[in-house]
Amino acid sequence: MKFIHLSDLHIGKHLYHYNMKEDQEHILEEVIGYTEKLRPDAVVIAGDIYDKSVPSAEAVAVFDDFLTRLSSVSPQVSILIIAGNHDSAQRLDYASRLLGSRGIYIAGKAPETEKEHLKKVVLKDEYGPVNFYLLPFVKPAVVRHAFEEGEFEKEAEAVCDYQSAVKMTVSHMAVDTDVRNVLIAHQFVTGAMRCESEEVSVGGLDNVDASVFDGFDYVALGHIHSPQAVGRDQVRYCGTPLKYSFSEAGQEKSITVVELKEKGNVEISAVPLHPLRDMRKIRGSYMEVTAKSFYENGNCEDYLHVTLTDEEDVLDGLQKLRVIYPNIMQLEYDNRRTRENPELTAAQAVEQKSEMELFMEFYELQNNQPMSQIQEEFVRNIIREVKE
Repeated sequence: MKFIHLSDLHIGKHLYHYNMKEDQEHILEEVIGYTEKLRPDAVVIAGDIYDKSVPSAEAVAVFDDFLTRLSSVSPQVSILIIAGNHDSAQRLDYASRLLGSRGIYIAGKAPETEKEHLKKVVLKDEYGPVNFYLLPFVKPAVVRHAFEEGEFEKEAEAVCDYQSAVKMTVSHMAVDTDVRNVLIAHQFVTGAMRCESEEVSVGGLDNVDASVFDGFDYVALGHIHSPQAVGRDQVRYCGTPLKYSFSEAGQEKSITVVELKEKGNVEISAVPLHPLRDMRKIRGSYMEVTAKSFYENGNCEDYLHVTLTDEEDVLDGLQKLRVIYPNIMQLEYDNRRTRENPELTAAQAVEQKSEMELFMEFYELQNNQPMSQIQEEFVRNIIREVKE
């Protein structure tokens, strides 16, 4: 049984006001290519399909196209999807029964009552059945509510954190450990290394110990953006297909390919992904980073974090640098002055931004969504008129 493990697509994401649509379409196209080449039995997507619980029409169209083309791969591939903490469970569950009849299995909501069961999909190969359990992102309150009435009432009262919530949910799956079992989940497993693009719970309240998953041959995890195994090699985060923060600049993104042979024999490999534009950090004086010998062998279209080491600020430095590097996301200075007074760096970052950039940041902060193209054009015209 061979399957591809994906997670955290975050379709619809805007990063430093850059719309990542083109980059996401490019990387999803590569995933489809790998699916055609590797001919897996299934593709697993472990949550955070979208970046927002109410995705834009544009984001929905991107995922719809991806899903349609993925389901058209020959021979047919089963597609198993769960909701992550960024997704709306109800929206993701829409038409899930109809899609299930076409080999696309979606679990948006976790069981809400004791009588409901976690979605289970059974696929078969020459070694027999493989049970895939689809566990969407769960919160303690949801698990308590599901079991608060009936014979498990006292057990439900003890659910006070994510560890006990996931443990109780797993204990009621009735997993047959004599056959091969795969769990698809979207939680933070204790010991996993985080990066800047993830949401963090204060005090580690979202921690789940890897021992909770001991009954499974493989655990396909989502939520953490860096590819890694936790506890044992078969409990694994595949990471995001794209970099979503500069803390990931040194990573090589990939898809995880899992092959289950006979019981107890699991082979895991990674296939590299190639972004349309990478996220990189560059450092040097203004003269150094603008020298042709510095940039001629790289992709100037990459998303960049630039650190200038000049002792004096470069007048209109950001605008000048964007002549060569149009997709600079961050610019900062590292010199004697900034090291002596770190607070200056944040203030300078604001000063270096245009009026339009500052207004766009303010709008997104107030409305929890970026401005539309029409709104951007409207504000640009107002700023232009005021300056004139």
